[in-house]
Amino acid sequence: MVEIREVKTRSELRKFVNYVNVLYKDVPQFIPAMYGDDLDDWNPKKNPAFAYSEAKCFLAYKDGKIVGRIGAILSRLANEKWGLNRMRFTQVDFIDDYEVSAALFKAVEDYAREKGCDEVHGPLGFTDLDREGMLVEGFDRKSMFITYYNFPYYKDHLERLGYGKDVDWIEFLIEVPYDERTTTRLDKLAQRVMNYSKLHIIEVKSRREYGPLVEKVFELANTAYAGLYGTVPLSEEQIRRYAKKFIPLINPDLACFVADEQDNLVAFGVSAPSMADALKKSNGRLFPFGWIGVLRALKVNDTLDLFLVAVTPEYQNKAVNAILLNQVLKGAQKMGMKYAETGPNLEVNEKIQHQWNFFNTTQHKRRRCFVKKLG
Repeated sequence: MVEIREVKTRSELRKFVNYVNVLYKDVPQFIPAMYGDDLDDWNPKKNPAFAYSEAKCFLAYKDGKIVGRIGAILSRLANEKWGLNRMRFTQVDFIDDYEVSAALFKAVEDYAREKGCDEVHGPLGFTDLDREGMLVEGFDRKSMFITYYNFPYYKDHLERLGYGKDVDWIEFLIEVPYDERTTTRLDKLAQRVMNYSKLHIIEVKSRREYGPLVEKVFELANTAYAGLYGTVPLSEEQIRRYAKKFIPLINPDLACFVADEQDNLVAFGVSAPSMADALKKSNGRLFPFGWIGVLRALKVNDTLDLFLVAVTPEYQNKAVNAILLNQVLKGAQKMGMKYAETGPNLEVNEKIQHQWNFFNTTQHKRRRCFVKKLG
């Protein structure tokens, strides 16, 4: 018999967050998220999204052992923006046992009905910058710390429970080019776009110089991402939280900020060396010694993680992305990197996918947001 317990104590929350490290301990493709960040996600004092959200998380027990977990998020802001009445599920993991998965989703669906929701969808986080999408292709590929990994049987469980596809995201593995033809072509296009549109790159030489840019970056992200699935605008408090999370990871050679003649930010691209192996070794914990591996990964690496790319609407369809890619490519070549990996791109977002046409790419992963109407 499966028992579902709502997580209410700090000790239970630690078990909830750590469960993936137990479930996937022998899976080389699994990469944990940062343990401390996952704990803070569920703390209303540390996660500003609780200003417009309610949330619960649950653990499943069988024969006295934890066999699954699931979170539920009611984002009033998302429902208001998109004209829906949905509950999100998040951070869901379970053994290959339909009794377990059914009990976990029943807990979320009961909570959704209690709150008057008529649909459940996910996996999604509190915001679009959190992990989202269940892996449905690419199980043999190493995950990123900003994305989920899950076993192939998850999809079968959800479909059996009445969940179907809402949207898909796809991810690409890109070969970093070193041939003169590709690099020269991209460099010439970037220079031509800058001259024609009277744009310039904001020079950033150290992480300390990111401070004045942070607010502008996220304001642009709020505008550029406004029409994307499930997005909600980030508040000032959320911007500070995500800036604190990502700024320490950014190498100035691997980021690009583009401004117009009035120094208004019109585009940015942010990336960092992959921390996958370092976080795998430390189970996502930076302390006491996990940070040593992370610092080493930021200096010596063969893979680049592409985090965020955004262009303000009035400059979209003007090849401004070429400026971003050219700048980041030079940084990747300087570090001797072999590959770059994108985060999830909505499969219907052709604008973002076209920017990879300069390179040899492999669409190597697909992840899905499921939805179910409640009776």
